[in-house]
Amino acid sequence: MAVDSAAAAAGLEPGLTLADARARVPALDTVQADPGGDRQALLALAEWAGRYTPLVALDIAAHQTPPILGLVLDITGCTHLFGGEPALLADLKGRLDRRGLTADMAIADTPTAARAVAIVKSGAIVPPGRNRDAVAGLPVAMLGADLATVSTLERLGLKRIVQLFDMPRETLAARFGSDLLTRLDRALGHADEPLSPLRPPPVFVVERVFAEPIRLLEDIERTCETLGRSLTEPLSRHGQGARRLALTLFRIDGKAFRIAVGLSRASRDAALMASLLCERLGTLDDGLDTGEGIELVRLSAETVEPLEAEQGVTPEIDGDLAGEGHREDTEALARLADRLTVRLGQTQVVRLVRHDSHIPELAMIAQPAVSASNRSAAAPSAMAWPEAAPRPGRAPERPLRLLGRPEPIEAIAEVPDSPPVRFRWRRVLRHVARIEGPERIAPEWWMPAALQGEKDALTRDYFRVEDVSGRRYWIYRAGLYDRETATPRWFLHGLFG
Repeated sequence: MAVDSAAAAAGLEPGLTLADARARVPALDTVQADPGGDRQALLALAEWAGRYTPLVALDIAAHQTPPILGLVLDITGCTHLFGGEPALLADLKGRLDRRGLTADMAIADTPTAARAVAIVKSGAIVPPGRNRDAVAGLPVAMLGADLATVSTLERLGLKRIVQLFDMPRETLAARFGSDLLTRLDRALGHADEPLSPLRPPPVFVVERVFAEPIRLLEDIERTCETLGRSLTEPLSRHGQGARRLALTLFRIDGKAFRIAVGLSRASRDAALMASLLCERLGTLDDGLDTGEGIELVRLSAETVEPLEAEQGVTPEIDGDLAGEGHREDTEALARLADRLTVRLGQTQVVRLVRHDSHIPELAMIAQPAVSASNRSAAAPSAMAWPEAAPRPGRAPERPLRLLGRPEPIEAIAEVPDSPPVRFRWRRVLRHVARIEGPERIAPEWWMPAALQGEKDALTRDYFRVEDVSGRRYWIYRAGLYDRETATPRWFLHGLFG
């Protein structure tokens, strides 16, 4: 599958059988190929390479084995942070050497040109606009075309990329297809080459590099507070608030740790951001292994939303009995949701949101309380039925909470389509003192019956019932007598507080 430089110098190459290889080099040292492990190692290396640029992608060639050739780093606008392109390349090579990794690397205007030059002349830096000169003398195989195309080109005597420069494009396209022309244009810098970064590029990034690596959790937490204040400035300048933050810790031995937290409401509160990040650090399953020390800490705002300044609320004008306004209540609930999500996990903290359905058990769905797609944390009023809040002087028309699923009851009515006078639920007979209704809910004909929680979708007539002991229930009759069914069934769906 692969050979190192010593094996290549001994005349070995990928594709040989193990018997042939050992016949040539009897003392050959081999290990079992592990493509899955190789990919995981490369992904870890890509995470580490994020110290140079947030745009890191896998270099994939589907028609080659193995398909993943290496990494592509888009360092546009990042080189000045390392003292220029030569210094960045030297720093990258030095760190890989210290980890015992051998890599071919080059810098050019396009990934295709950089890849081709790196394989032939590792460590080269192609000046801007000089791709043509850099790739002219390289073999046509360096364009990355499929093996059949490369073999045909070489058989026709077209062995160097420079020989394709003056060939009629119509002839090349007719003989080899448009893929060869696209690869040639990308190598020359005439066509863009799309990249698929492993992570979406952050909107705002701040970082801190340490002359002496730090190891203590307290130092990392103080750094989070400092970076949080630094991130507030660009967020304020652009009128944005962070919805998702990512903290990346680069260890001196090349390993990178990454944690992410979401906010239920857009914010640029440095103290809030720092507290959530520190709390998340404290919940890591295996703890934070700083090893020989952390040399770089980066804080990124991966998702942002517009956040304009809000006018304060005067409790005497718009507030509750505790002297707090609705805005303060909403912010407090959002902070609570953020902290619970950090401690318990995103799927463990949910909020109820209204869903466009007439069926009561389908009219609310649970969503993560903190999500990049949520505009705000759920306010208490958003967790109630639209009709649940009582009007002045009236009792609520629906219970705030329903049973997990409607429970069948035995109801006795004077006539089949009239309200019950008594019913048995959980083996207890209950006598009806007062009753209100019905509220008729027809089945949603545009939805399958199974999605409505019933084998056959039937019309429901809901009643608010009070027994002689003062307990209140929400029951319904499923099916219209003599029209949908001959024997309507009764269910209890909720209890009033």
